[in-house]
Amino acid sequence: MNIPCCLIFLTTLVAAAKMLVAGETKVESLCDGTTLEGWTSVGSAEWRAEDGVLVGGQDGDPKRSGLIHTKDTFKDFDLHLEFMIDEHGKYNSGVYLRNTPGERRRTGYQINLGRGAADEPVGLYLNDWLDKGDAEDKIRKPREWNALRIRARGPHIEAWLNGEKIVDYTDPKPTLELLQDGTLAFQTYGAEGHAGWVKFRNIKIQKL
Repeated sequence: MNIPCCLIFLTTLVAAAKMLVAGETKVESLCDGTTLEGWTSVGSAEWRAEDGVLVGGQDGDPKRSGLIHTKDTFKDFDLHLEFMIDEHGKYNSGVYLRNTPGERRRTGYQINLGRGAADEPVGLYLNDWLDKGDAEDKIRKPREWNALRIRARGPHIEAWLNGEKIVDYTDPKPTLELLQDGTLAFQTYGAEGHAGWVKFRNIKIQKL
């Protein structure tokens, strides 16, 4: 059976297109769970990787604080991870989006990770609350692993906590800094004289 050359060419073209799309949407794992390869710590907080988990805290000193940045930068992405956080007072952590590499402070949007009861819910923050998300702390599971998904495309930020959508916000007047490539960064710091901790695992990202 003779197959027309044009059909062979078309089939090859379609296969190549599929490979290209697959390459553009590849899911990357950001932490091997045993080392801090691919990450840079800024500040005095302590970070370590053990048993498949990325752990951050103050090592007993509530005055210590800091971030751990990805070495790679991301602009539009779909991020999946699991987190567990200390339950003390206003202690909280956060996921910084499109942050300036090497900065100790937040420069981009933040998905806050904390306790709604302490007015530190899992929600979207930028100098002030943009969306308090799980404000009543009904979706987050205390001292258990929680699934978090963050999707950022331009000024549109969405977040899901344990499968429930908690944030759907489009910034009406974003600055250029908020929309450019930046790192993902995890935050930890002490509060009320208490040295808190936060844990992350299964950190995967897909560039959009």
